Amino acid sequence: MENGAVYSPTTEEDPGPARGARSGLAAYFSLARLPWYRRVLKGLQLLLSLLAFICEEVVSQCTLCGGLYFFEFVSCSAFLLSLLLLIVYCTPVYDRVDNTKVKSSDFYITLGTGCVFLLASIIFVSTHDRTSAEIAAIAFGFLASFMFLFDFGAMLFEKLQESQLRKPENTTRAEALTEPLNA
Repeated sequence: MENGAVYSPTTEEDPGPARGARSGLAAYFSLARLPWYRRVLKGLQLLLSLLAFICEEVVSQCTLCGGLYFFEFVSCSAFLLSLLLLIVYCTPVYDRVDNTKVKSSDFYITLGTGCVFLLASIIFVSTHDRTSAEIAAIAFGFLASFMFLFDFGAMLFEKLQESQLRKPENTTRAEALTEPLNA
C-alpha cells in the first residue's frame, strides 16, 4: 500500500488562516465592540460580583439569614448576567442579534442589576453578624452595585450624545411649515 493512500484522508495540506497565533476560541473573541471605559466597567462588574458571591458563600452561620440569602441570589445573578452580556459583546453572537436590542437589553439589565444589588447590599448590612467574610461581601457588593450604576450612567450619557447628534438644527415648527420643500 502506498503512503499516499494511507495518509491522504486524514492529512490536511493547507491548514488555512484560522490556525496560528489566534486559533480556536481566541479567534472568535474580541473586545473591540465596547469602548475602553465600558470594558473596564464590565470587567469590574464581573470580578466584584463574583468576589461578593464567594465571600458570601464563606459565611458559615447567620442569625437573620433573609438578608444573606437575598444577597446570595442577587450577587450570583449579577455575576451570571454580567458574564452573559460580556459574552454577547465579545463573540460573534453580537453580529447575529440586532445591535439595538443588545444595547437596549444591556441598558435595562445594567440598571436593574445595579439597583437590586444596591438594595441587597443595604439589606445585608442591616442583617449581618459582623463577621469578616460578611463585611468583605458587603464591601464587594456595594462596589459592584456602583460599577453597574456607573456603567448605566455611561450608557445613558452615550444615548444622550446620540440623540443630540440626530436632532436637526433649531427650527421652529412654524418656520418648517412656511419654507418650501424644494428651497
